[in-house]
Amino acid sequence: MKRPTDSRTLWMAAGVAAVAAAAGPAAAQAQEIRGAVTFEGGAAIPQGRLEIYLEDRSIRDEARRRAAGTRIQTDGTSRTLAFSFSAPANLAPSPTLQIVARLERADGWLLARGSAPFKAGPPVPVTLNAATY
Repeated sequence: MKRPTDSRTLWMAAGVAAVAAAAGPAAAQAQEIRGAVTFEGGAAIPQGRLEIYLEDRSIRDEARRRAAGTRIQTDGTSRTLAFSFSAPANLAPSPTLQIVARLERADGWLLARGSAPFKAGPPVPVTLNAATY
């Protein structure tokens, strides 16, 4: 014999559905941005501080323009450096998003810079080009 559905069962089902709906977006993991940096011509990346970040070119405010990033110390011997960092939770797809890499000496002098359009999913290759003054 089948048991009739009572109000307690209905309230419990509604509560479970509400908790699942609320936890859905919060339970999503942050997107991982991965890639590799190389120097022009396949040369070794010079020694310095490499700053890699996600930038939205359409935002004029310099403070809000950079979304996330990482820093890596280079030793002057590597030809390729892999990087990864977490994207912000509110990252919306945009054609103006790009990965920017800046290589600076210890005194802050810019040695090289490179950028590549950001595409979610596959690793993003970025090539550093020597800065000329």
